[in-house]
Amino acid sequence: MKILLFAFAALPLSAARSTVSLDGEWMVAESKSAAPPDTSAYTRRAPVPGLANLAQPALPDVDQFDSREFIAVSIREKRLPESARVTVAGVTRQQRDYLWFRRTFRAPAATPAAILKVGKAQFGTAVWLNGAKVGEHLGCFTAGFFDLRGGIKPGAENELVIRIGAHPNMVPVWAPAGTDFEKYKWTPGIYDSVSVAFSGLPVIEAVQVAPRPAKSSATVQTQLYNPGNTPVEFTLRHTVGNATAGGAFTLNARERRMLVHSIAIPNAHLWTPEDPFLYTVNTTAGGDSVATRFGMREFRFDTATKRAYLNGKLYFLRGSNITLHRFFEDPQCKRLPWDRAWVRKLLVDHSKRMNWNSYRFCIGPVPDMWLDIADEAGLLVQNEFFIWNGREYFPPYKTEELLAQYAEWIRDNANHPSVAIWDSNNETDAPILRDVVIPAMRKLDLSNRPWENGYGIPSGYDDPVEDHPYVFNNVYSGRDFQMVNLEKMTGAKTTNAGHPSGHAVIANEYGWLWLNRDGSPTRLTEKVYEYLLGPSSTAQQRFELYAYYLAGLTEFWRAHRNFAGVLHFTTLTCSYPGVKTSDHFRDVTRLEMEPNFADWVRESFKPLGLYINFWQPTLKPAESRVFPVMMVNDEPRPIAGKLTVRFEPGGHKTEQPFELPAYGQHTWNVTLAAPAQAGTYLLRAEALEAGKTEPTLSRRKVEVR
Repeated sequence: MKILLFAFAALPLSAARSTVSLDGEWMVAESKSAAPPDTSAYTRRAPVPGLANLAQPALPDVDQFDSREFIAVSIREKRLPESARVTVAGVTRQQRDYLWFRRTFRAPAATPAAILKVGKAQFGTAVWLNGAKVGEHLGCFTAGFFDLRGGIKPGAENELVIRIGAHPNMVPVWAPAGTDFEKYKWTPGIYDSVSVAFSGLPVIEAVQVAPRPAKSSATVQTQLYNPGNTPVEFTLRHTVGNATAGGAFTLNARERRMLVHSIAIPNAHLWTPEDPFLYTVNTTAGGDSVATRFGMREFRFDTATKRAYLNGKLYFLRGSNITLHRFFEDPQCKRLPWDRAWVRKLLVDHSKRMNWNSYRFCIGPVPDMWLDIADEAGLLVQNEFFIWNGREYFPPYKTEELLAQYAEWIRDNANHPSVAIWDSNNETDAPILRDVVIPAMRKLDLSNRPWENGYGIPSGYDDPVEDHPYVFNNVYSGRDFQMVNLEKMTGAKTTNAGHPSGHAVIANEYGWLWLNRDGSPTRLTEKVYEYLLGPSSTAQQRFELYAYYLAGLTEFWRAHRNFAGVLHFTTLTCSYPGVKTSDHFRDVTRLEMEPNFADWVRESFKPLGLYINFWQPTLKPAESRVFPVMMVNDEPRPIAGKLTVRFEPGGHKTEQPFELPAYGQHTWNVTLAAPAQAGTYLLRAEALEAGKTEPTLSRRKVEVR
């Protein structure tokens, strides 16, 4: 397994390294041939980073591709015959196989090293410099690095050409190019930043920083390379504040070496979602230098307690999912994923408003900028590799290619404190991932993060598993469903029995109530809303029901404490007629949430969680009932306050004090009489912590008749 490890940091520390950004507008050509086209073929312009559907003039049918998984689902749904099944990546619906991106840049005076970084591009990357081919990179989700020394013109203009595949079929079937049963459009593009780093020798190819909070230190692993023809003597030095580590070394010609040092960080300021403090280690080695950000944090799961722990303390995950590669096909996507202000509003403002501390970046990677912002925002990210093949069919990926691409993925993301969990796949059970890939990758991650293995058995003793308790799938599948039977339907998921593996469980998808942004059901929820509301419901009725049930389900999963994390699906994806899932934005360009979702679901994710364990739709006038009110405390401190339960409008109410220990949970049986007059009421529980002004709410709609 040979991997080129040029993981350059974003900021040069001195004149030793200069980085030239190549982000901006590039000229674009298209072809069926793999050979470079003439200069006259570059008749379009497109942004880098970005997608090819942003090219002007537009490229016809640029994202039209029926994936192997989409075809398999269409056969299952009787929309395609069995004869349509394919074993390659899919079937293209366009007349091109390649897209070519071209621009020039001015190189500085001669330097011993010049390395091109293509942050992420799909599908497959090949590079030419001044007419000569430099190299190729198959990875669609990891950075490609290319040595430009042989053909660069110092102090002059240089022509750079990058070729990418126009569709997934241009990547060999044995190499991952993304698999998603619910994705319709597959848009090529250079979707992360491009730059050239110029430096002296030796070249710092990669720096990985592993925090050791218990020891008030950090382990710094540095990979160095001497591409020259003679030995190079140098001093390697790592600096964090006033602390330093390193030594004097010699690299022979063409020698590559990994060096590991420990640097003291006394009285370490720990990184948490509530206090996302970031350190920087400055690394110099002869004629090269880089800066690497990191956070002092340790995150793990424990199988014995079935819980997550952050910096040695119990921590409950509350959050959502982002399926960015589905959002890529949204008509409103355009340049939003590369707009830093928009991404910050999504990951910082939106997350805080919803009381979320975590995300799963689901079936498809994000540009590096997203993880930089997640580091600053204080988000714990479950970072998922782009594989979703279920138990039906696992592509014939080569083992060595899987190992190479997962290793690049570790290399690119290991320094982000926000990356808390490596997720090898979505809903897939592949022995090669559990038995070969994950054990090999665990050794590469010096922070020893936990690994989640989809629907496969966990690989490590304390690795978590994912659960997708889609209770409303009962309706979609034609089975009976009543919210009053919620505990009976979910069974072991609400008890200490947990997952059959006995490991900690993350509910990182649940619901099955998706609505498009205009309130229309998605393809997976048409039957659900017809069953719940009848054939003539309005968009407003559907929005109200969606928010009501999603909030109730979130309260339910949190209150029963069987999950180490509760992450709803999904906060960002595509929305247009015919899609199977959607998100909750009324206006995604402005990130304006659908009002019912903002009102109801926000309450269900508050750290002080509240759940009225009552779904009976009707009560008799003046009927006295015992209402179980379940409460959870996600905070590392005890909470005390007042619990109020009432009927609105104008009904009876009861008040009582409550106390919860740190991370505690308890159920109060509250006796209350229903209103005497028939009508529609809201049963409202309100938990207000002493000294606070905003309570947590749980609400149930009830008919008195």
